[in-house]
Amino acid sequence: MALLRSLSAQRTAISLVYGRNNSKSSSSVAVAACRSFHQRDRRSTTSTAEGAAPEATNGVNGARYMHTGDRPLQASTLVQPDLVSGEAVKRSIKQKSSQEKNPSPAGSPQRDPLDVTFNDPIAAFKSKTTGELMRAYLVYMICSSEKLVEHNMTLMKWSKNVLGQRLFTALMKATFYGHFVAGEDQVKIIPTLERLRSFGVKPILDYSVEEDITQEEAEKREVESSVSSAGDKKEEGSMPQYHVDKSFADRRYKVSSARTYFYLNEATCERNMEIFIKCLEAVSGATFGTGITAIKLTALGRPQLLLQLSEVIMRTRKYMEDMVGGQGNVLTHHKTIKDLEKYYSSLGDNKDVKEFLNNVTSDKEGILHLFPWSGIVDEDSQLSDTFRVPDPQTGQMRRLISQIPPKEEEMFRNMIRRLNTIVKAAADLDVRIMVDAEQTYFQPAISRITLEMMRKYNKEKAIVFNTYQCYLRETFREVNTDLEQAKRQNFYFGAKLVRGAYMDQERDRAKSLGYPDPVNPTFEATTDMYHKTLSECLRRIKLMKDCDDDARKIGIMVASHNEDTVRFAIQQMKEIGISPEDKVICFGQLLGMCDYITFPLGQAGYSAYKYIPYGPVEEVLPYLSRRAQENKGVLKKIKKEKRLLLSEIRRRLLRGQLFYKPKGNYVPI
Repeated sequence: MALLRSLSAQRTAISLVYGRNNSKSSSSVAVAACRSFHQRDRRSTTSTAEGAAPEATNGVNGARYMHTGDRPLQASTLVQPDLVSGEAVKRSIKQKSSQEKNPSPAGSPQRDPLDVTFNDPIAAFKSKTTGELMRAYLVYMICSSEKLVEHNMTLMKWSKNVLGQRLFTALMKATFYGHFVAGEDQVKIIPTLERLRSFGVKPILDYSVEEDITQEEAEKREVESSVSSAGDKKEEGSMPQYHVDKSFADRRYKVSSARTYFYLNEATCERNMEIFIKCLEAVSGATFGTGITAIKLTALGRPQLLLQLSEVIMRTRKYMEDMVGGQGNVLTHHKTIKDLEKYYSSLGDNKDVKEFLNNVTSDKEGILHLFPWSGIVDEDSQLSDTFRVPDPQTGQMRRLISQIPPKEEEMFRNMIRRLNTIVKAAADLDVRIMVDAEQTYFQPAISRITLEMMRKYNKEKAIVFNTYQCYLRETFREVNTDLEQAKRQNFYFGAKLVRGAYMDQERDRAKSLGYPDPVNPTFEATTDMYHKTLSECLRRIKLMKDCDDDARKIGIMVASHNEDTVRFAIQQMKEIGISPEDKVICFGQLLGMCDYITFPLGQAGYSAYKYIPYGPVEEVLPYLSRRAQENKGVLKKIKKEKRLLLSEIRRRLLRGQLFYKPKGNYVPI
């Protein structure tokens, strides 16, 4: 009875569904935008930021009101985000009854209106059985207990010892595993993927098996694999953040929302490659080419190589800044080969300088890279010989990377080979690859390699996506730089925007090692960075549409559990005339989290994804432990999800739908 009394508690408020903004830009504005398109994108990142600021400001305000037609409605007329709207429930029931009486014509996909307050329990949970709703409520109740979550890994291991393997597996499938994980292997996940698809949602597949190793073992592996056999030589100009520090060698420190790979040997990296390819095959077989697989570069090679490559990239930027002034990526300076020749003119007829200039990557708009990155990714270039620059004073060639032994050069080529193999398989299977972001001391190398994979494989569509963490101060500048490279080298640009997973660890490491904190100072600053970066991507997409260019050359995933950010993206799409059918913006959330966002989006015709982990029960315990920890940190979202769950369970009980069987007629966009 207590449960029923709790279930019967409802709150009422007004529900709002977006109307379409029918305003269109005049043809003269479109023509003017086309004429200035190339000029605007040649400006420095500072100018771009100034140009994007009004849009970002409007967007932030836009998160506080919605549009019906052309008239803004004030925030006071909206449903409070944490309340379950009685009117919304009644309207959804009527709508569902109407749909039952008048089903969609045979062969035509079903589409529902979108409640942008994300307060509709029917839309959120129509893909779930009542038993799954009860399981979800139980899981969220457990996640609300700080003590249980804090000791969750210990409790799981204790339960396994007491219950035995069979009963423990059954318990996990009835609770955490069943809620957060799709199944044990590529075959057993197919029913979950098919059901998601029938309700308009596509998968991002991840084999979530993680090693459960001690802190001591993690530190030992990381230190050994992050230092060259030639030693960790900190030469003049070296940067401390790109060298391993034992205090932070366990990269799981203060990280609950991202998995961590620790290098063991090359054979393990080969196995990881094979696992990623199996994920691609599973996605392709179950989703008809609309799915995505997530990968991490630290799973494919020795972390020392990513550290050294990242340091090279940042030292190259410093070299360019010292020589020509300004700051940022090399291409943002808009210098030409002739400009460099002037800087080196005092060196006379220097053979090494001429050879260096011959290898510089440039186009008619200026220099893109000081080094031939395409050769590094496509060919068997030697890293030690490639990353050398002329000293402007003496003309002598100096290394920006310490000497790499031949065996480690081979390890780098193996890492690139593995990545090439995975991306080629993705292209052949018509499945997309999302390269996850990692710590800032790896990220320059990860982004550089990923952009080169885009250049190589994203010639007809976006196969490879890079991930950008918006809690970082430099995210807007980095995205702008990469967008410009994609435009100038004529490849499709794919980006996943996230808030980020390593904030606390990054802050502590920067403070301890004495380098500038790379993280935005506040949550609000991170939100502004996310919205500003997204607005800039949308601005460029709109310019492409106005110029009759292929707008799909920029593809963005809004990977966020934040309602305001999702609403902001939807509003921006409507305001600038981007429809879901354009297939340039998609949304993503984790399986078992924020269903009240993902499923209404998919059912309304937006491109919506769930991040789908799978693997044997025993081997995904570390993943489940992280999910519990992550949910503990978002109690407000859990509170809303619990209320929506209770509302839908009560509705089914009252309507005699205890044994409701989900059956969708939706087709993902």
